[in-house]
Amino acid sequence: MTDYREVKNSSENSISRRELIQWTSGGLTAAALASLLSRERPLKAAQAGSEHSHLKQRAKRVIHVCLCGGLSHLDSFDYKPKLAQFHGKPLKYSERPATFFNQVGLIRKNDWDFKRRGKSGLWVSDLFPHLSQVADDLNVIKSMVADSANHTPATFQQNTGFQLNGFPVMGSWISYGLGVATEELPAYIVLPDTRGFPAGGTINWSNGFLPSQHQGVAFATKGPAIQDLFPKKEIQPEVEEQSRTLLSKLNSKDAKRFGSEDALMARMKSYELAARMQIVVPEISNLDLEPERIRELYGMMGKETHDFGRSCLMARRLLEKGVRFVQIFSGGSFGSPRINWDGHEDMRRNHNREAKRIDQPVAALIRDLKERGMLDDTLVVFTSEFGRTPFSQTSSNKVGTGRDHNMYGFSVWLAGAGLPGGIAYGETDDVGWKAIDKPVTWPDFHATVLHLLGLDHEKLTFYHNGIERRLTNVHGHVLKKFIG
Repeated sequence: MTDYREVKNSSENSISRRELIQWTSGGLTAAALASLLSRERPLKAAQAGSEHSHLKQRAKRVIHVCLCGGLSHLDSFDYKPKLAQFHGKPLKYSERPATFFNQVGLIRKNDWDFKRRGKSGLWVSDLFPHLSQVADDLNVIKSMVADSANHTPATFQQNTGFQLNGFPVMGSWISYGLGVATEELPAYIVLPDTRGFPAGGTINWSNGFLPSQHQGVAFATKGPAIQDLFPKKEIQPEVEEQSRTLLSKLNSKDAKRFGSEDALMARMKSYELAARMQIVVPEISNLDLEPERIRELYGMMGKETHDFGRSCLMARRLLEKGVRFVQIFSGGSFGSPRINWDGHEDMRRNHNREAKRIDQPVAALIRDLKERGMLDDTLVVFTSEFGRTPFSQTSSNKVGTGRDHNMYGFSVWLAGAGLPGGIAYGETDDVGWKAIDKPVTWPDFHATVLHLLGLDHEKLTFYHNGIERRLTNVHGHVLKKFIG
């Protein structure tokens, strides 16, 4: 297996990148090139990452639905009847909650009714009518805790386990741990919200100190999946053939001179991948190839559901082509107005708008994966950086309409990968403020995801700055009772 620390970057007598671009493709997308050019070793070395597998593998691939802004667990998956009983009363705790705006108002009841769903009787609110119908496939963790009530560090921790930037995200660790399963596409692909990037921007799919090929490659979620995939002007076949013949001769010459492990050879392999992407990406992104029934299932005909439905269907198609990790973001800009789940001002307006965008597409994704026999070895993960407070965000003596950030207890869920389905794990207190039973940290969560992929979080390490780094730092316990 290649030792990444021993790969050297030799530029002596090498062909310039500009020349390679001219000779190989005649016009590739900047987004794809940013990832592909950074590769410093052949594709076969990336495939060796599968040697990191330590355990029985229950999932081969992951779809991570990432809700930006803070989904209210109290209005979705964590039913607290006493909220209605205590509505309009102050929170009876001697400890003052640490929130973002530090406005601790009166307790506010849940804005959506809860019902027991499916055969399992899992509590899910009317905020998610479509997800309610697949409740028997959901495994809800109701006792998540975070270390920050600030969006950017909390979002970083959700993705990397650390509040500071510069660390690899979970998708990059999974790419590093499992390697590639296809020679046509990157192992880790990101589908941002059409309205903007999450807090922290592209850092949320950064490879950190891992080799560059493990960085998430962002596809556009509106218009062409990759811009400028083909040259603006048509290249005659004979010119293309002559260019590739010349390139082949130059490559052969450099291979003899520098050896097969030279950094330039790695770039050559990357351009071969780029050429293959020119063939496969237009096919994958052409969702008109899907039956009308499937496109309707994902909500692609609806005004509110079209964008996220497109991303969810694209994610399924990417998995079918061998992509290891697809991350779909719900929510973007944190300016004004808030285009995410950050319901400070008006919970009903905010969460109604955001839920309508994703509810049908995510439920369709689970149904579709199940129908195709893919759900058993696919892990679907649904998270938010923190939850919302049980009290309203106001300094007045009236019950306000919004909720602040809550890092002390919130809900996430997983589906697929042979998980039992229809279960809830852990508990928050009577009003849903703090996790009081089986609290789960992000290192615990990450350790569990890696475990389902056959990776031991304590053994999946990378040497950096004198330390064997890992996704879970020096923390984390696999939730063995949760995953069964």
